[in-house]
Amino acid sequence: MEDLTAQASGAAAEAIAREIQIVKTGIAGERQIHFELENSHIPMYVLHDLFLEHNGLTSQIDYLIITRFRQYVIECKNLFGDIEINSNGDFIRTLTYGKIKKKEGIYSPITQNRRHLELIKEMRGEGRGVLSKALFEKNFYNYYQSVVVLANPKTVLNTRYAKKSVKDQVIRADQLAEYIRARDSAPGSVASSEKDMENLARFFMDANKKREVDYTERFREMLANESEAKTEAHPEPATDDEVVKCPRCGAPMVKRKAVNGKNAGKCFFGCSAYPKCRGIVPID
Repeated sequence: MEDLTAQASGAAAEAIAREIQIVKTGIAGERQIHFELENSHIPMYVLHDLFLEHNGLTSQIDYLIITRFRQYVIECKNLFGDIEINSNGDFIRTLTYGKIKKKEGIYSPITQNRRHLELIKEMRGEGRGVLSKALFEKNFYNYYQSVVVLANPKTVLNTRYAKKSVKDQVIRADQLAEYIRARDSAPGSVASSEKDMENLARFFMDANKKREVDYTERFREMLANESEAKTEAHPEPATDDEVVKCPRCGAPMVKRKAVNGKNAGKCFFGCSAYPKCRGIVPID
């Protein structure tokens, strides 16, 4: 995307700059979580950036942590501004611009994580017998925990009015290791063997789908549209030795280049009276 910045201007340049900042912020947040986990000294498997697909549903999971006692599905948010969670479970962000404060609602990462957990429950429950599946689903949320981690150290989290069930799922990055220790040592926790941990990690690694995503595609389309608009506003005139008359209206034609469709990149003559006349002559 940074390579596209030099080619962009106006709205496209602003959109690319915003996207670059969002990506860099997300990477910084995930690095912060990685640092906390690496220095926790807790035996665990750390699976990062999992893409799971099951029965037509998909989930992009930032981190899946497998310890001897539980599995933690982590949604990383490196947000600017202060975050308040109200009594309805709504996430409200406050951004400060000098003396001006602006509040805005953001999509609940708890809801997002809930969908991840539901997909995992379906995947792990598949193929079990009736009784085994019923027992697994009954205890699923005792072993699989949803955790929303706010990675920006400057973010102030206000959960004063949040319900306990919501409050318990949202922490700051520097609280993550202690959060895992507390949950793993809760009464009734049952330890898994090292082999069980490894098998579970391998299950999710095998289920992970590799995605070929071109994050620059939509920005390339924006640049192409900008280029097309400029071409229409300032068409390239034909040279003296290639003056062509429009076969439809007789007006002089100008040289243009297609930017979309199957002929993208190919040159052609278009009527100078466009859009009143749409006559074209291909250039072989």
